[in-house]
Amino acid sequence: MPDTSFMQRAIELAALGKGFTAPNPLVGAVIVKNNIIIGEGYHKKIGGLHAEREALASLTQSCEDADMYVTLEPCCHFGKQPPCTQAIIDSKIKRVIIGSRDPNPLVAGKGVRILRDAGIEVIEDFMRAQCDELNPAFFHYITTGMPYVALKFAETADGKIAAYTGKSKWITNDESRRHVHSLRGEYSAILAGIGTVLADDPMLNCRVENAHQPLRIIVDSKLRIPLDSNICKTADKYKTLVAYADADEQKIRSLNNMGVETVKFDRKDGKVDLTALMKYLGSVNISSVLIEGGGEINEAALKSGIVSHIYAYIAPKLLGGKDAKTPVEGAGFASPNECVQMSLVRTKVFGDDVLLEYDVRSDADVHRDN
Repeated sequence: MPDTSFMQRAIELAALGKGFTAPNPLVGAVIVKNNIIIGEGYHKKIGGLHAEREALASLTQSCEDADMYVTLEPCCHFGKQPPCTQAIIDSKIKRVIIGSRDPNPLVAGKGVRILRDAGIEVIEDFMRAQCDELNPAFFHYITTGMPYVALKFAETADGKIAAYTGKSKWITNDESRRHVHSLRGEYSAILAGIGTVLADDPMLNCRVENAHQPLRIIVDSKLRIPLDSNICKTADKYKTLVAYADADEQKIRSLNNMGVETVKFDRKDGKVDLTALMKYLGSVNISSVLIEGGGEINEAALKSGIVSHIYAYIAPKLLGGKDAKTPVEGAGFASPNECVQMSLVRTKVFGDDVLLEYDVRSDADVHRDN
């Protein structure tokens, strides 16, 4: 029987590529002979060697008749790299243990079939649930063509993201905020609404050394973003896109001259059509988006149905006040039966703060329970 410790090592290796492989998946590989690891690797960055070839390149001895543990079905097509299936066949590995299945139509079972046709034993779905947790963004992107969207907010125990005065610094503690920055580095893009820019003048960058810097996206229907905002002033350093519906040509030229990309979208409910924006982002290889805005953009995103995951940081504080801001503004939903329903997938503790992570349930999930 395969050994869970070797696949766990492959999972740990795969996670080291967070933020650098998109739109490719996170993948780790471990080569084992006589119950000893003789080679290991992971997909380090887009365009670089795949995990299987990294592992083969690190061998300390011949891998003939060895086992390979790999978190995702090996590729069998030419992309930025040649197919890993051929490298595995050439290496004379005897058995391949696979975690996740690859939904990419270019692979999707073909990699397994090629290995088996070459006489290699293949075991599928080994620790699949744990391996699948590595790549929700990749799976969503490759099957829908649209980015995986997560929504993040920090709130008090009574559900406020700011006091009635508008002040919000700081709801959560230093440890939680450091975690947010590491989270930013895992996503292809960070999105906020113009209200957040006008109220907080954020940078929306990742302040972790050597981390991936995500594309910054501002949803700004009337192109009100100030030219002296931190977003505009740093557009030469951090890639920035402003999605708008209406604007004068002079403002567009000014933003473009500062390095800000501007893209026009149709309106939906009076604002930029977020579904159209996601389709555009998918077409330019943005596979994941983290929304870090206020209650208005959060409501629009949830009602548009684009959100797949929620990060809710909860601080042990009470702000109170009927005019204090909440994570989801607007009219809200008419009844509990119509609300956004979620499933709790994990919890983390940062000092006295708690992070609750939820998957947003699809209509099919909800109806299945009824």
